[in-house]
Amino acid sequence: MHWISYREISGSAILICVALLVGITSGAGVLLFKKMIELVHWGALNGFGFVLLLCGHWAFMLVPVMPLAGGLIVGLVIHFFLREDRYHGVAGVMEAVALARGRLYYRLLPMKTIAASLSVGSGASVGPEDPSVQIGSNLGSMFGQLLRFSDERVCVLVAAGAAGGIAAAFNAPIAGVFFALEIIIGELSSKAFGIIALAAMVSAVFTQAISGPEPAFHVPAYALHSIWELPLYLGLGVMSGPIATTYIHLLYIARDIFDRWKIPRWIKPAIAGLIVGLVGIYLPQVFGVGYETIEKILDVKPLALNLLLLLLMAKLILTPISIGGGFFGGVFAPSLFLGATAGGAYGLVVQQLFPSLNIAPPAFAMVGMAAVLAGAVHAPLTAIILLFEMTNDYRIILPLMFAVTVSLFISRYLQCDSVYTFGLARKGIRLERGRVVDILESINVGEIMEKKVVALREPDSLVAASNLFLQTQHHSLPVLNESGELSGILTVQDIARMPYEVNNENRTVGEACTRDLLVANPDETIGTALCRMGGRDLDSLPVVLRNNPKCLVGLLRSNDIVRAYDLALTRREQIRHRAHQERLSSVEDVNVEKIMVESGSSCANKQIRAVAWPRETIIATVRRGRKIFIPDGDTILKVGDVLVVVADIEMRVHIQRLCSSASDA
Repeated sequence: MHWISYREISGSAILICVALLVGITSGAGVLLFKKMIELVHWGALNGFGFVLLLCGHWAFMLVPVMPLAGGLIVGLVIHFFLREDRYHGVAGVMEAVALARGRLYYRLLPMKTIAASLSVGSGASVGPEDPSVQIGSNLGSMFGQLLRFSDERVCVLVAAGAAGGIAAAFNAPIAGVFFALEIIIGELSSKAFGIIALAAMVSAVFTQAISGPEPAFHVPAYALHSIWELPLYLGLGVMSGPIATTYIHLLYIARDIFDRWKIPRWIKPAIAGLIVGLVGIYLPQVFGVGYETIEKILDVKPLALNLLLLLLMAKLILTPISIGGGFFGGVFAPSLFLGATAGGAYGLVVQQLFPSLNIAPPAFAMVGMAAVLAGAVHAPLTAIILLFEMTNDYRIILPLMFAVTVSLFISRYLQCDSVYTFGLARKGIRLERGRVVDILESINVGEIMEKKVVALREPDSLVAASNLFLQTQHHSLPVLNESGELSGILTVQDIARMPYEVNNENRTVGEACTRDLLVANPDETIGTALCRMGGRDLDSLPVVLRNNPKCLVGLLRSNDIVRAYDLALTRREQIRHRAHQERLSSVEDVNVEKIMVESGSSCANKQIRAVAWPRETIIATVRRGRKIFIPDGDTILKVGDVLVVVADIEMRVHIQRLCSSASDA
């Protein structure tokens, strides 16, 4: 960097050069990863092949041994060399871009690649694309960190590496660009587009120069023979959306089950491998990536309907078991497998129902791949472009776009989060356009609503209501009927609009209240409720149960929004603080502690440089209220500060004593 600064090379030129480097290394890394998978698979088949020949008729009993042994080795690699990832695959890259400024712990990349190649090569029901994305993303982050680039440029290089990984995995550079923009960056950013496209192009060129211009699948050309086929593709999209949603939920259900299972972590992949192997005795197509099976489905003579349905169900269950059990691998290729089997089965059915349309079932299988993929990852452009690049035929684009759009709409309706963002959302991290969404989206109405609601009754007089408004200083109050159910809302303006009469004191709340209500639900976000209030310039919303809109459970007022904003700010900083601490915890042979500076301690109200810290102790961050910052030697520590301290494990007690109120004792 000193040499670059001395030469006064422009920042754009440097970034372009690094993008070229990221593209080349991403392509080389993914090619090496593919060769490692082939080597593991070759070794496993040859090693077990000799034993199978000796066993004769009982050879089928040894089929589960290969994924079981692979799972055992993967478990040992994880136990001795890797830490457990908080988020699987691409989700970890997305979190790093949103919260950690693109800083990935790239030193673990070699062991992760070995674990992934062992997983895929031994037959686990996982895909190689997510590890390919991690290879490219970690390389991009590594170059950005080593060259001390700005946070924005590091994030762009991470996305460029992801694009290079997809381009090398599928030989589809355009799909790689849109994958990086839609999923990693989260928006079609013009500033990032050039660098990402350059890395994807270089990665694809490098891959084609080494292995040839072969696509991931050899797909025959299919066309839309009749406009009457479009409604059938609508049905395919309607079917693909629920399949994608089920796939998302099963992935996290399986992971929760394995997490709650109180056995040594290194045994879990072996158990998952045994389950996959037992099913593989009867359905060997479920082993590994499944590209060969997909090509058979896309062939002119597709597989039988019963076999396609069995493969669909098996893959839908075994992929969550493999990933939940601890195998390293991706969810991308299994999504394509699910789409191919579902679309192929659907195509066979409609071919029998509509013989006059000259339907080709493999065409539905191909479109089904994109539809299920889009429903699972919520990236429609990536799915469409990927299939378009694999076919190189524009004639299939109309049904492709139709089915993908329908599948995406239904999948988002059933499950708002994708297969990547669902795990983040369960930890309180909601991303939109690659960033943490509006902080009010992280707080639910039920957390801050006023639960002890002052309400009016329909028979109450307006005079009594006016007095209650004066006492409570509220501008609106909910109205309940004789059964205690919500029937309306009364505002000061409602009373003012009532015509003045001599017997006005006899007018009731039920006559004056507004019946056309806008309400909120306890499980809605504050951001959603705030948009609803702003649409009519309301200062409050009644909160009702979603399944019983007459049951009043609280009241959301405009002044509660300020409290929600403060709470959301605190929560966001806690998430960032926790993420930073967990990244530090990944460093071996050190201890990461959160320690509060107590009143009367040795370090309170002193500069960091003035405190006698143990040798090789680092104060990584300081949290003061809602603010988190990186301190220097002149930083004065105050009572209540929370320090993230990195030090040797043996020094923990000494550091705690310095920050404790009993330190002077």
